[in-house]
Amino acid sequence: MKYIVLGLGNFGKSLAIRLTELGHEVIGVDNRMAKVEQLKEKITHTVCMDSTDVDAVSALPLKDAHAVIVAIGEDEGASLLTTALLKQLPVKRIIGRVVSDLQKTVLEAMSIDEYIMPEEETAGRLAMRLDNIDIVDSFKISDKYSIIETKVPAKYVGMTLKEANLTNKYKVIVLTTLQTSERLEKGKMKICKEATGIAKSDTVLVEGDILVLFGELKDINRLIQKGE
Repeated sequence: MKYIVLGLGNFGKSLAIRLTELGHEVIGVDNRMAKVEQLKEKITHTVCMDSTDVDAVSALPLKDAHAVIVAIGEDEGASLLTTALLKQLPVKRIIGRVVSDLQKTVLEAMSIDEYIMPEEETAGRLAMRLDNIDIVDSFKISDKYSIIETKVPAKYVGMTLKEANLTNKYKVIVLTTLQTSERLEKGKMKICKEATGIAKSDTVLVEGDILVLFGELKDINRLIQKGE
């Protein structure tokens, strides 16, 4: 997949590097040449430009990008201006960075439903969600093990955990399942998640629920890919 990361501060840099390591094509953009030069060997492509310049941004391969992430943090004005500019261009998916409640309010007013708060979500967790659409969230326990939230694969809907036999097949442990529901908050529908308790052998896998898995990432990815 192809991603464009606008802003290569600490968060944007970490995100762009991680997505590149995961095998994606990443264009990292910043208006500081020193930052661009520093990262040119670690990111697929780096570009020095002003992301508030419509002509410069229009020259980027926006139509081909699966998502454009506005990772600018230190300059809220530039971040909002860049986001507003992207709304007028052919971009499939815009993810905005939020550093204040006011900025969040403005993004919502611009109908940007996807945003990240670096204080709550690390670059690594966002990279995992971008890397696999079925991963809802992730938490790295160590270099080897992670806890991953993923949608119940269609193949296992209606089965009990004993019947699905995921631990023996894929070497992963199901910690719990999460039921999802929609709730109206401030005039917008929000997805809410509620744990059903510790997973047992007779726990039934329901369509629309989320599995909370513990294991090695390679094994969890095998489950997701083969469980489609």
